[in-house]
Amino acid sequence: MNDRRKVLVVEDNELNLELVTDLLEAHGYGVLQARNGNEALELASREQPDLILMDIQLPEMDGLEVTRLLKQNADTRHIAVVALTAHAMRGDEGRARRAGCSGYITKPIDTRGFARAVENYIEGEAGQEG
Repeated sequence: MNDRRKVLVVEDNELNLELVTDLLEAHGYGVLQARNGNEALELASREQPDLILMDIQLPEMDGLEVTRLLKQNADTRHIAVVALTAHAMRGDEGRARRAGCSGYITKPIDTRGFARAVENYIEGEAGQEG
């Protein structure tokens, strides 16, 4: 991969995965895809993406548990994780943040503001490292 920013999209719904991938690639991002938590953990450790967009409802292990595991691992704790979820009930964002998510993007995705939100999360995390 060249010097493009890499985003790992963790999503088990193929239509959502395709939409997010298309939006990110249209804005110049390199996209890695994981369809479950175990794939996400392995790819994050190996590929060191700039950002992880994490669906909360995943098979086997939910996205909050995956996020907690990422944040406990010295190799991946620095990577920003943003919840990407249809969960929009009171308290859901707080649970995502307590698990280690830096932010929260609800579905359906606002396609016009999505790339800007992703860039803001990447730039915000880059400014906090060190």
